Amino acid sequence: MERLFKSVAIALLTIVVTVNFANANPYEKYKGKTIVVSWPALSHFQKAEKLIEEFTKETGINVEVDALQYLKLRDRQILEMSKPRGEYDVVSWVVMWKGEYVSKGLLTPLSQFFTNGALVDPKYDIDDIADAYLQNGGVVGGKKGYMPGKSGALYGVPFGAETSILAYRKDILEKQGIQPPKTYDELRAALKKLNAAGTPALTSRGKTGHQVTAGWLLHLAPLGGKIFDDEWNPVFNNAAGVEAAQIMREIAQTGPKGIPSFGFGEAAAAFLGGGAAMYIDTLKIAAMARDPKLSKVDGKVGYALHPVGSRCGSETGGFAVGIPANSQNKEAAFLFIQYITSKAGDKRMVELGGDPIRMSTYKHFNDKFAEYPVILEQLPCADPDWRPLIPEWNELNIDVLGQALTEVITTDKPIQPIMDAAAKKARAIMEREGYYSWANYRK
Repeated sequence: MERLFKSVAIALLTIVVTVNFANANPYEKYKGKTIVVSWPALSHFQKAEKLIEEFTKETGINVEVDALQYLKLRDRQILEMSKPRGEYDVVSWVVMWKGEYVSKGLLTPLSQFFTNGALVDPKYDIDDIADAYLQNGGVVGGKKGYMPGKSGALYGVPFGAETSILAYRKDILEKQGIQPPKTYDELRAALKKLNAAGTPALTSRGKTGHQVTAGWLLHLAPLGGKIFDDEWNPVFNNAAGVEAAQIMREIAQTGPKGIPSFGFGEAAAAFLGGGAAMYIDTLKIAAMARDPKLSKVDGKVGYALHPVGSRCGSETGGFAVGIPANSQNKEAAFLFIQYITSKAGDKRMVELGGDPIRMSTYKHFNDKFAEYPVILEQLPCADPDWRPLIPEWNELNIDVLGQALTEVITTDKPIQPIMDAAAKKARAIMEREGYYSWANYRK
């Protein structure tokens, strides 16, 4: 009998040890599963392919990537996420799509996963992710529906997020006796001085549509401007908006030829090819400047804070990742998102040539990359209301502001009437979509 008890005890102990061993691996349950990821065919995401290989090797979870040109991404994602059963388990969106995706019920709130102790790594530390990136890319439902606030909920985690900084040619500015401009007054003075010396000053996006709007927004925020007030009245035609448009005109007049046809790629290429003395746009320019395949200016570039006007206010933009509501592999998808945005994953992305999202990562590599100290100082100024992340933004961005600002930079017409006409069109769109219903009801 004693032998029997011992045998039973040993068997039970073996079962307990086996179960505990299995439970020690949070990925074991999902080994062999395949998740499908939809994201853009851009540099940061291409560099993440190595991280995906490492994820599969460590976890046993397979990952298929559907990488598309980012302007085609939204339509494809909406199509798949609107089906009863979609193809995608993880989607990456440009920050201005998040409100539309949530309003249509296409995304899964992430809170249900963060309450699951079997899924969440206790060392994940979401508070370490830059606030501007997390709020801008992943939170929906706060103030104005897209800003921080008590009513907000988390639907995504930043991956490929960004803010704006100033990049400049150290050799050119030194030759002209120009200090990197700290204010917009200094910037405008530098534009004139460089132009007088025959040097293209500041490159910029300027192509009709969302590109020229993005170029203008870079200056609207630090000059104290907004697109709407808190009651959705268009205010971008006020003094700040007109001044930002005037600066866009001056940039087009003093910068490299072709700005009215420049998208992001062309504007960056002008700087990287030595065709402009300065660049104000995404921080991604720094990694591009170090890439010998893209750059002729490596070693000649300095970095500084985005110039200030009435306040500091840099861009919030880039991409975030989340889980479609119709995904069939939500838990495995969460584990993938957690892995690539963890502290270890974030550092690995930097090693692979990508851009970090965590403050600890910026600090860890602070001495290695010249732009990182600037970014750490810039992030507290990143404006969560840099643009209204509402479903109507696509129409406003392209059809209203994108047309008006093209007229600004390609003609000498007075700017105020151009912006007033655009504001009138914007108000009509907001009226059509019911944004003034409560105000009208209270009258």
